[in-house]
Amino acid sequence: MTTSKKFIKGDEIDWEVVGEGIKRKILAFDDRVMLVNVHFEKGAIGVLHDHHHTQVPYIESGKFDDSFDGVTETLKLGDSFYIPPHAVHGVLCLEAGMLTDVFSPMREDFLQY
Repeated sequence: MTTSKKFIKGDEIDWEVVGEGIKRKILAFDDRVMLVNVHFEKGAIGVLHDHHHTQVPYIESGKFDDSFDGVTETLKLGDSFYIPPHAVHGVLCLEAGMLTDVFSPMREDFLQY
């Protein structure tokens, strides 16, 4: 089984640039679940995509237009949303901020860099 360390200190993890104005830190994970912080600059776009994972993003800061299955909602600090497997989804960052994503199962593709 693939796992992260037991104790994770965010300031000891480097940011990984994953798109224009988007970077992420993979925090804790095992084969069944993964926790990831994703920082967006204003105007950055998380392009529409889908995957077989369940995803639950939590807005740590900023403001985002979050879209999935053709519906868009503006969400801010303290809000979250549920993305079922294979739902087409994406975000537009309206105010710079960070999402904390929970995935199940873990995103193995995130570890292949």
